[in-house]
Amino acid sequence: MSGSLPAMSKLYRHTTARNQITYFAKRLRPALHALTLGWLLCGSELSAAQQIESAQTMNRTPKTDGSFSVPVTCITPSFVYAAPKGGSGNITVNSNSALLVKDALAVFEGDVSIVSPMSTITANSANILDNGREIRATGNVQYTDALLQVNSEGVEVNSNLKLLQMQETNYKIAGISGRGGAELLSISQERGVSLENVSFTTCPEGNEDWKIQASEISIESGKPFGEAYNTRFFVGGLPIFYLPYFAFPITAERQTGFLFPQFGSSSTTGLEWEQPFYWNIAANVDGFISTRLMTNRGVQLKSEFRYLFDNHAGELQLEYLPNDNGRVTDKERYFYRFFHRGKLSNNWSISADISDLSDDNYIIDLGSDFYNQADTHLSRQAGVNFSSQALDFSVFVRDFTTIGASASNYRALPEAKLNYTNSLNELLNVGVKSELAYFENDSLVLPDALRFHVEPSIRIPYQRAWGELLAQASVLHTYYKQDLKDEKFGLLEEEVNRTLGQARLYGALIFEKPQRLFGTDYTLTVEPKAQYLFTSFEEQSNIGLYDSTAILTNFNNLFRGQEFTGLDRINDNNQVTLGTTSRLIDSSNNEILIASIGQILYVRDSELIDGRREGNRSSIAAELDWQVNQNWFLRSDIQVGNQSNQVERSALSTEYKLDHNKLVQINHRYIRELSNERIDQVGVTASWPIADNWHWVGRYYRDLQRSRSIETFMGIEYESCCWALRLTLRRNLATRFNNNGVRDLNDFDSGIGLQFVFKGMGNSDRKVDMLSQGLFGYRQPFVLN
Repeated sequence: MSGSLPAMSKLYRHTTARNQITYFAKRLRPALHALTLGWLLCGSELSAAQQIESAQTMNRTPKTDGSFSVPVTCITPSFVYAAPKGGSGNITVNSNSALLVKDALAVFEGDVSIVSPMSTITANSANILDNGREIRATGNVQYTDALLQVNSEGVEVNSNLKLLQMQETNYKIAGISGRGGAELLSISQERGVSLENVSFTTCPEGNEDWKIQASEISIESGKPFGEAYNTRFFVGGLPIFYLPYFAFPITAERQTGFLFPQFGSSSTTGLEWEQPFYWNIAANVDGFISTRLMTNRGVQLKSEFRYLFDNHAGELQLEYLPNDNGRVTDKERYFYRFFHRGKLSNNWSISADISDLSDDNYIIDLGSDFYNQADTHLSRQAGVNFSSQALDFSVFVRDFTTIGASASNYRALPEAKLNYTNSLNELLNVGVKSELAYFENDSLVLPDALRFHVEPSIRIPYQRAWGELLAQASVLHTYYKQDLKDEKFGLLEEEVNRTLGQARLYGALIFEKPQRLFGTDYTLTVEPKAQYLFTSFEEQSNIGLYDSTAILTNFNNLFRGQEFTGLDRINDNNQVTLGTTSRLIDSSNNEILIASIGQILYVRDSELIDGRREGNRSSIAAELDWQVNQNWFLRSDIQVGNQSNQVERSALSTEYKLDHNKLVQINHRYIRELSNERIDQVGVTASWPIADNWHWVGRYYRDLQRSRSIETFMGIEYESCCWALRLTLRRNLATRFNNNGVRDLNDFDSGIGLQFVFKGMGNSDRKVDMLSQGLFGYRQPFVLN
């Protein structure tokens, strides 16, 4: 039976067929539309299909091949909401039988469903009273919309009061395994959503390992957060935590409030507890303020502020420990960092990166989110930059904070660079590089200096798909005015002019052919390249070292033509560089393998004292990146000495990875001589399930030269359907500095961490997140495109 209730003129009962009564948008629409849970909770304009798709996607994780797989989880209550079909603004009532009285009463019995465009109510029976202004449904009542599904024994909807109430309810949340119950659920346009004596858990029924109970939860319409009162956290049926009041977000908008605390322990800090507080200052400005209590060191204050404007963004971090109980002297400790990037116009930009700390051991003792304990310098620079197609200009102030004992650092106050390039035609380019810098330091004996450098050049480029050819000629002129503070630097001169000539000829070819390997079609390329470089000689022992140091001989540096950073030392060259690169590319244009090898052949030895070489050849430099198959990756680089025929430097990393939680990685690093020390280290990193509900991660690094471990890290996790417990243990070389600023290579630090995770509340299930902790951390070894 179908019709419009207001149009019915007499009592009518029908029981022989299933009834369908359609109410047009007059009386019932205010009762249901305005009281839809989804509308009150989030005001989302997503279609039901979009929300269902989003909820389904949340429960999928990517495989290594880019597809999705459903993770192994326990069976928990869930539901999928299908948007009802019907005319716009219509509310349809279905039942087995109906009793209708014009403008007074409608009684529906048997499999009743009341369907609106945004929600559905099903029940055993339903009465529609007061000319359609009130609905009362009883018996196995179920309310469903795109966000919630609520079951109870009764529901009342009153359009005059704009109120919906359900008693003794059980609810489920779409997209997650969350569920709970409430003695009374009320929805009104005035107060929003209110739940009394409410509970929540992500555990399956009959196995509630943890749950949250509150006397009341209130969610007001238009507010981006909900409020909970008298909240108790239960684990294993025992109350472990109580909060008289807390607010929680219900939208993507940021909200001011406390975040979950963090707990830990180490031999350096002792037991520690950190309570972060989030401050939503403005739509484009926010901050984090944390109080960190350490039993061995005291109370530390940490803060981080971020800002974002149309053309500017930045961060400010401040950390302060007023009285370190673990130190006898210099008990006040601090760290700060300021970072900024900004755009002044289409061509002009500014930037700053300034950090400083109170003492050498700050990062080692207290940790840092921005620096590693192996770092020896903190950047301090700020400047302005202009960039266009032909012209680049920048002015920077550059300085460093040195960690540990080292020679006095030079700072550039300021450093200005001007580079110009112009293509006169397709085969002729001209350019000029220039720099003006003033270097100073705090030493009483080291000289300060003003340096001006200009480098005009002419280039003849020729590029095609099959290769390229480049001819270049340059003049390198540098002027120094040095402030000599001590006579022991007698070789230095107050004024120095140095002019060098340089010529470079570079060529590369690209050969490729189809290649079928192991039943798969690839493209194989061979890319030989050669370079001749000539640089004239001029004595440079009368110039101080302000920003120059020797660079490593790896494959990429072979074709640079310079063996020093900076400009204070420019070695004379008469050399030929030969190299080749080979690539294996699949049908999707992904690089499967890249192998490169090269060497410099010296036609004449360098006359520069700082650039003297052994023999007439450089070390052989080679690199390899190889995706052996879908799960196995290999990366290696090596330099072999030309005279000793021995390995000077090498690094090898191989990883077997089934998914983001199943991997084994092996690393080896070797340096024959570095600061009169030999580096020979091997490490193993792994993440793997060991039994049902149990997962293990570990990392072990050993110093083969000293026959000792330098880091041991292990984490084990027990994971149930709705919670997880993570325990981490570590012991690593602390590399702490002594009073003379020299690292103590025999001092070790140890620690233990414990983390309890409520599943289904936004926590990551990536076990390798535990591997990010420790001295070496975890990083992918491959750099294929």
